[in-house]
Amino acid sequence: MSRISICELAEWRAASRTFTLLDVRRANARQTDSAEIAGAQWRDPEAVFSWKDQIPRDRPAIVYCAHGREISQGIAATLEALGLDARYLIDGFAGWRDAGQPTQSLST
Repeated sequence: MSRISICELAEWRAASRTFTLLDVRRANARQTDSAEIAGAQWRDPEAVFSWKDQIPRDRPAIVYCAHGREISQGIAATLEALGLDARYLIDGFAGWRDAGQPTQSLST
């Protein structure tokens, strides 16, 4: 299964690489954090089969959950099995925030 580190994602963002960033935290965890990585699109992890076809296939998809464990790894594996270049963010949103990387208030 493919993964991406916080440093690598920060480099991709700085280099303006094209990718799709997916926030797959459960809704209650997302609301508790009240922040997201800029540019992320929230997708309900329980409904992956209803939104999987909306993910562009011409670029990598980076998925993150709260801690980079079961949810994001499972979603990345599912998307990868469906033929997408999908990677999960090691340490998830908590790792990104704790590393001092920029976040923004939740979009509506």
